[in-house]
Amino acid sequence: MKNTIRIALAAAVALSSTTGLFAQEFTSGTVKKVDTKAKKVTLIHEELKSLDMPAMTMVFTVEDAALLAKLKEGAKVQFVAERKNGKLTVTQVK
Repeated sequence: MKNTIRIALAAAVALSSTTGLFAQEFTSGTVKKVDTKAKKVTLIHEELKSLDMPAMTMVFTVEDAALLAKLKEGAKVQFVAERKNGKLTVTQVK
């Protein structure tokens, strides 16, 4: 019984560690439009491997309004996108 619990805990830790790594993957993109009022950005992006999504142009919610200051139309960026509360959300930009 104790071995079963240990194996289950080890599997849970391994899975959470793997998920964390995928969430931090940066993707290249170009800023097409910034909507500061709605806290949204339109990006032309490469494949989002962590979200199993092909390259395309799409609108993302921006988690932190301070990130919007880093986003200018036409700029090349590296970003992290995650699903948060059912919405595709940009959580990091560099």
